[in-house]
Amino acid sequence: QVQLVESGGGLVQAGGSLRLSCAASVRTFSSYAMGWFRQAPGKARVFVAVISWNGDNTHYADSVKGRFTISRDNAKDTVYLQMNSLKPEDTAVYYCAADLLKGLQQWSQPGSTRDMDYWGTGTLVTVSA
Repeated sequence: QVQLVESGGGLVQAGGSLRLSCAASVRTFSSYAMGWFRQAPGKARVFVAVISWNGDNTHYADSVKGRFTISRDNAKDTVYLQMNSLKPEDTAVYYCAADLLKGLQQWSQPGSTRDMDYWGTGTLVTVSA
């Protein structure tokens, strides 16, 4: 059974930083593209960032470009999201996801959340003004 477990969420002031982690229990972790979505209260889940299986390629939502950095450590079966210059509008539950076949650009397309291979249970990030 595959599990994705997020950690690192919390309360931070605007302008601050947090690093989220997602530990995966999947034998072939290095075969999967890994990414992050977020869901603010009362809103739909939206794409944040994705990284290719080998870490060579990344793709970001426009709203986080230049502030967030996604990375992965295949030796530790873990993907990270470094979030800098946080804004109150970044407040959301952040979900880790894994998918074997989607191209990176597909992650940001409408409907991509419907058929991701695996999801984590989420970690709450709250940014105070």
